[in-house]
Amino acid sequence: MIIYKDIVSDDEIISDTFKLVPSKDCDILWEADCRKYMKRKNEDFALEGANPSAEDADEEGGEGEAVMVHDIEDQFRLVWLKYEDGLKPSKENYKSYLKGYIKKLNKRVAETKTPEELKAWQEKVKVAMKKVTANYDNYDLLMGESMNGDAMYVLIDFREDGVTPYATVWADGLKEEKV
Repeated sequence: MIIYKDIVSDDEIISDTFKLVPSKDCDILWEADCRKYMKRKNEDFALEGANPSAEDADEEGGEGEAVMVHDIEDQFRLVWLKYEDGLKPSKENYKSYLKGYIKKLNKRVAETKTPEELKAWQEKVKVAMKKVTANYDNYDLLMGESMNGDAMYVLIDFREDGVTPYATVWADGLKEEKV
């Protein structure tokens, strides 16, 4: 199996168990359908000898409670990127983040490609950035387990059927690790 890790944070982002395909609009973005939402029950535990009070019983995450998650979120311990008010970053904040992230990718790509290939890649980046920012309102943003704000954000949207979620990642922002 191949695990794809983020080049900035070294967080596991996705694996080859998900069918990664280049985006139809831009091949430097990879897409992978997420599997159906899974129910995951919150785990409760008690220390041996502990006597939970009645106050603790009212807290969220009680026994039997389930939450809906994407399988990619669950398998790779991805974290939803939201502010305290429950909102995701503004489009302008995301654009600012994306410019910094692209600079990191550009540095990596420049190490492995000829100047002509780099120029072609940079043209593809413009197309990819345009696609991502135009569709920003539809995306949910997830980040790796380390919650490194400079690392890749995984973008989650739904296919045209409105039911099938899919993840979008930057192909050049991933490194392979065979396990």
